[in-house]
Amino acid sequence: MTVRAYARATSCVPGSSLGFVVSEPSPVEVADVTDERVVFTGTATRDWWLPIDPGWPSSLYRARFGPELPWPPGLPGERPCPDNEVYFVVREAVPSAPILVSVPFTTWQAYNRAGEPGQGLYWTESPSRAARVTFDRPGGGPPPERWEHGLLRWLRPAGYDVAYCSNLDLDDGLGLLSRHRMLIVNGHDEYWSAGMRDAVEEFVRRGGNVAFFSGNTCWWQIRLEDGGRTMVCHRDAAADPVEDPPLATVEWSATGRPENTLTGVSFRAGAGAWGPDMRRMLEESYTARFAGHWVFDGTGLTDGDKFGQGCLGYETDAAEVEEVAGVPRVTCRDGTPSSFVVLATADLRHWSAYGQGGTATMGIFSSGLGRVFTAATVNWGNTLHDPAVERITRNVIDRLSAEPVQEWEVIGPLADVRALAVAGRTLYAAGADGTLLRRELCGQNLPWQPADVTGPVCALTMPREAAGGRAADLYGLSTTGRLLRLAGAAWEDLGPAPAQAVALAVADNAFYAATTSGELWRQPFGSPRWEPVGDSAGATCLAGMNGRLFALDPARRLLTMLPGGGWEQCGVDVPGSTLTAHGGLLITGGPDLPLRWRPWGSGRPRPARY
Repeated sequence: MTVRAYARATSCVPGSSLGFVVSEPSPVEVADVTDERVVFTGTATRDWWLPIDPGWPSSLYRARFGPELPWPPGLPGERPCPDNEVYFVVREAVPSAPILVSVPFTTWQAYNRAGEPGQGLYWTESPSRAARVTFDRPGGGPPPERWEHGLLRWLRPAGYDVAYCSNLDLDDGLGLLSRHRMLIVNGHDEYWSAGMRDAVEEFVRRGGNVAFFSGNTCWWQIRLEDGGRTMVCHRDAAADPVEDPPLATVEWSATGRPENTLTGVSFRAGAGAWGPDMRRMLEESYTARFAGHWVFDGTGLTDGDKFGQGCLGYETDAAEVEEVAGVPRVTCRDGTPSSFVVLATADLRHWSAYGQGGTATMGIFSSGLGRVFTAATVNWGNTLHDPAVERITRNVIDRLSAEPVQEWEVIGPLADVRALAVAGRTLYAAGADGTLLRRELCGQNLPWQPADVTGPVCALTMPREAAGGRAADLYGLSTTGRLLRLAGAAWEDLGPAPAQAVALAVADNAFYAATTSGELWRQPFGSPRWEPVGDSAGATCLAGMNGRLFALDPARRLLTMLPGGGWEQCGVDVPGSTLTAHGGLLITGGPDLPLRWRPWGSGRPRPARY
């Protein structure tokens, strides 16, 4: 007869004791799931307490009562986790690891006893499915596919200092999260409470980072009751007695809070291959769409290359995208943040014959002070033998778990541009042949498009607002020494610029121009005259933002100045020959250089007097 057991909690800390309810006295063996190292053997009674050794590392553990039972990998609902195996997490006693890994106990419990009337939350369409399930019962371990195991067993041998928690610990878990730099969500983490989601989203807003090496993430809203020992998910708002509609246990998108705002993607646009057709996922690959992004560093991939065969499945998430000159750009109509950068895509519409047709969208976005990466697939962690998948995983973890550093990021392909300026959400550039170019100001690698305006322009600028008779239009400096304004589809001549002027910017309701002779000139809005105001520090390019001037010196070092003051060095090297500033961002490019940006503000080096 099989021993049946369950734990009284899904996590504990070293030095404590974890209670188990066991159907009959039996031998017990406890092992670290990440490396199968046995840490305890003994005999368990019916009401047994396991002492958690202070020396046990934070990890996912398995207590096996009685002999090991055959448990080969299988399809969902096949050969479920044996009733004599109980999984639990040992957290850090004092959280200190930079990386926190969440284990999806809620999803494991939702599938526990799937298909048994009144016992499991599955099958989804079955009228006999349960609406409430308890953690006080055997089962509730990993599914037979072991979606989470690959990454869990890779992290420490790969050299990462990680701590573990149950995803139930994230409910009201901001205090726990705040002790770490990065949260990893892995595998199949489908069931989230409002408290879990609130904590993770606030963690990101405050500067924490999240990597979703997962798919079908945060699809159902749940409630935790009975001290977290009961999980409620009616899947039907009419059947849920909750009085607050946003807390109804239905799809998150039906609550008015689509999961896209948390993860950037959703299973609504994703794909699934189920049952006997699940093996179809082993045939699929991602296509790189922004290989110049740092996430792809060291992979050797170029745009259009396939990678990660087998990583897509058995469920994927996606954002709604539109192709812009051959490059995917999120529409934001589905709740995906506008800062989302599409890194890779997969067309899985043919999966409609196997479960759900759709797509997959790998990407990254910022929210507040933090960043969120999504692999958008359940099986990512079990494909780490693929060199590209492993390199991408390392790039993401290395960047998101480190102390924050302001770096220049590639946001566009190589292009021959000589000047930059921003108007609203449009980034303008002067091409080498005088053509005015434009593209959306965003992190996506969109190509430049001609603006159907030509002219020999060597500098561009844009005032924040109209003042002194100067409209909030695009202004330029011609190679023949004239100040220009873009009027419709042509440049309007506004008069002469200072002799030998090569750079132009707007600050404090005035034009500023730098000359090849090292002079800085100023023309207040409403005045026809230019007046000298000091030296330009040898500036080859000027930019203005929020009343402050920026300049590049001949060595491409960044300088800054408040009008009326002196130049200061910023300790920033600029990887381009032209510069503009807008909305807290510095943007740079140059002849045959990629377009890059980086934040300006908190965390920057303190300016030094020039």
